[in-house]
Amino acid sequence: MSTNRKNSLLIAVGVAIVFGMLTVMSGGRALFGSEDARAAVGNAVPFVLWFNFLAGFAYIVAGIGLFLRHSPAVWISIGILAASFVVMLALGLHIAQGGAYEMRTVGAMILRTGVWAAISVVAWKHIGRHPGSESNA
Repeated sequence: MSTNRKNSLLIAVGVAIVFGMLTVMSGGRALFGSEDARAAVGNAVPFVLWFNFLAGFAYIVAGIGLFLRHSPAVWISIGILAASFVVMLALGLHIAQGGAYEMRTVGAMILRTGVWAAISVVAWKHIGRHPGSESNA
């Protein structure tokens, strides 16, 4: 594997793990933190908040799996992308029906979906198209 290819996979791994840790920490504060921490989220959309918190753990698992070059991690990444897209659509429906929300929630869902689209592409290119490639580290 060329150095550039290896670097792009390592960057994807780092982004997945760090993004996951930050997501779990911020979601945990919003869900389980002090009254002030919970108030700071404003008009949080509960299903989005819970999805993002729980997905953070999947981000970490996917990142570790990609680091180990395990092919199931590619499918976990694609699953995270698909689930994020569905939640983003549900958020759009919630907003269209007049539900309260924060604009930063819309931005965060666009960012999350975009990040997982990129990670999924990198994972597919480096691991997904090559049967048995998890042993070709």
